[in-house]
Amino acid sequence: MPRLVILFSIIYLSSLVKSLHAQEYANCVSCHQEQVTLWQQSDHAKAMAYANDKTVLANFDNVSITHFTQKARFFKNENKFFAELTEAGSTNIYPITYVFGHFPLQQYLIETQAGKLQVFPFAWDARDESKGGQRWYPNYPSEDITPKDRLHWKQPMQNWNGMCADCHSSGLKRNFDTKTLTFDSQFDEINVSCASCHGDMASHYTANTTSVNDSESDKKSKVTQVEEGNHHRSSLTSHDLSQNEQQAIGRWLLKDGSNIATWHEQKDGEFIPAKRDNRFMETCFACHSLRTSLSDGIEPKKSFLDQFSPSLLISPLYFADGQIREEVYVYGSFLQSRMYEAGVNCIDCHNPHSMKLKIEGNGLCLQCHSASAYEGEKHTKHVGSEDSNQCVNCHMPTRTYMGVDARRDHSFSIPTPNVSSTTGAPNACLNCHDQDNDWVSEKLINWYGKDSTLNKQEENYISLMQGNIHSKQAVLRIAHSSSLPVIKRATALSLLASSNQSLTDKDLQKFILHEEPLLRLGAAQAGRALLPNERTKTYANLLDDKYKAIRVTAANNLLGLGFNTPNFKKALEELRLSNTVNQWRGEGNLNQSLVEYQLGNIYQTEKLLKRGLTVDPYFEANYINLAELYRAQNKLLLEEQTLLDGMSNLPDSALIHYSLGMLHVRKQDKATAVTFFKKATELAPETPQNWYIYALALDSVGQTKSALSVLKKAIKRQSDNSLISLGLSLSQKIGDEASYRLFQSKARR
Repeated sequence: MPRLVILFSIIYLSSLVKSLHAQEYANCVSCHQEQVTLWQQSDHAKAMAYANDKTVLANFDNVSITHFTQKARFFKNENKFFAELTEAGSTNIYPITYVFGHFPLQQYLIETQAGKLQVFPFAWDARDESKGGQRWYPNYPSEDITPKDRLHWKQPMQNWNGMCADCHSSGLKRNFDTKTLTFDSQFDEINVSCASCHGDMASHYTANTTSVNDSESDKKSKVTQVEEGNHHRSSLTSHDLSQNEQQAIGRWLLKDGSNIATWHEQKDGEFIPAKRDNRFMETCFACHSLRTSLSDGIEPKKSFLDQFSPSLLISPLYFADGQIREEVYVYGSFLQSRMYEAGVNCIDCHNPHSMKLKIEGNGLCLQCHSASAYEGEKHTKHVGSEDSNQCVNCHMPTRTYMGVDARRDHSFSIPTPNVSSTTGAPNACLNCHDQDNDWVSEKLINWYGKDSTLNKQEENYISLMQGNIHSKQAVLRIAHSSSLPVIKRATALSLLASSNQSLTDKDLQKFILHEEPLLRLGAAQAGRALLPNERTKTYANLLDDKYKAIRVTAANNLLGLGFNTPNFKKALEELRLSNTVNQWRGEGNLNQSLVEYQLGNIYQTEKLLKRGLTVDPYFEANYINLAELYRAQNKLLLEEQTLLDGMSNLPDSALIHYSLGMLHVRKQDKATAVTFFKKATELAPETPQNWYIYALALDSVGQTKSALSVLKKAIKRQSDNSLISLGLSLSQKIGDEASYRLFQSKARR
């Protein structure tokens, strides 16, 4: 009973939070009824809601579902919704507190501790029954997610407060207490409301309600204006959409027989070509991106890079050619597109309030692309099928996430079969045709005279991302290439951090001083490869950068170099804050432990790593680093116990087995070490180092023939130079000529 009292008092408090902002919502409605009506149709309006008969879409009529070792039953009691879950030999009943989203899946939130909400492991498939929907759906349909799994529904990766809340509710503050390890999260509005995009509009409301002389025509002039026709339209260009009256009127216009429209703005009664100001999209990117939070919550009017550090186009998040792979949302793909380069923004295609497409079908693209050039068989080379003639099916192919959610790639790419063949990247043509890339190549050559539209630098970029380009000079040439999108150049720069090649001040200077913030961010990340004395030169300028994402990255790479300047201290505090707001999960604690270690604060380092294990017990890296910290202090018993605890929680961790093997080598117990190294190769056969150390350990206990057998098995998987060299050495050691010739033949390839 006390537990229920706590639960429902929290719901009551949350309702109070909402009521405080009801007047602000009413103010918006009073002047913007059309916009509010459109918003009510949007995913934003349905991002989150209290669980009741109006919002719950799922069947709670005492229905059950079994998935591997989990069984769930859903039912109602006194107009409240409940889920009964049986797993790991225990059955518990949980009240459903909130619904989360609405389509294609609606998820349900459970309060597992006071103020801490977790995503239940089963969602409702809201699609039509004819499309496989109207059923309970396991969040991980092909996996048995047990309680000792980092993806288990009670672990941080499924936590609403940290993972989801800031993008699904307005004015969200996580309020995670690092001392009590509890949340006191608060929001202004439960869903994505007006304030999420427009910020605090109280002064706007006051100013407009006192201006009684505004005519209807004046009010209309403050809203996006659209001129009829396929190719003529205008939209707002401001970062702050609430000040429309300050913005120039712009249009997409076809000029001089061009097949693609360009952006024009009105000046002295004429429309002339202009560079479009699309900074308002930074508000969109705050949620529609894969990023690391640098502060608690989102401020709509604040620059994206002042609040977040975005993920660049690295593997495995993206394929080598930039197509989306993991769930990365839109930012990374759109920024590499020709649309973005041309000045296209989100609301050219999406209604800013309903978020629906402005026009269904090819008409959307034909707003700016000439119908005579791009519509129909002349361009598509496909006859009859409506689907095969849809622009988006070739240039915005879908990738399915969460099992049922097909999302379109916003890089607007052109199918390139030779790239798909060499990198494994998807090919839109093969989404429809049961053929291979050679067939696609032949068709494209027949139709267009070539099977690729990539220039040399684009090919070099893909080769780099595939791992075929290694020299820093080649990488820097790619980063300097103005023919590539800025985000690809920044990604190339960032890879220098792990290239094992030392950089000089001269290598990065132009990027550090560049006007493009993403190139400065890439340079900040690459700074890890600068020699220590080189980091104190131009690189130190990044501590004064306009954007926090760049400042904190620079501060992180300047740790331990004796910096004590005011700008370093300020950036260091920003770095600490960015790590603190993420300490509800393992990564935040790990990152700050590395900072404290570099500063010589060993006690704080240990404390943070232990905290990381408390809040996120199935996060591997904190076990490894804590054990390594104990080893450095010669606390060998604590080192071993930490690794054994890690192996208990993460029995399938190759890295923990490898580390235990190394511990036993140092203890002169090589026989035991061999067993751990063997297990590491079984768990991570793709890692050459596991095979190398396993063979070396076998040789050290007199099993050189077995070591050679292990190496032969390994080189069938991958032709690694270190494995081949060890094979040659061990073959010579025991005079095994046949084995020597085998490894020698591999070395010549």
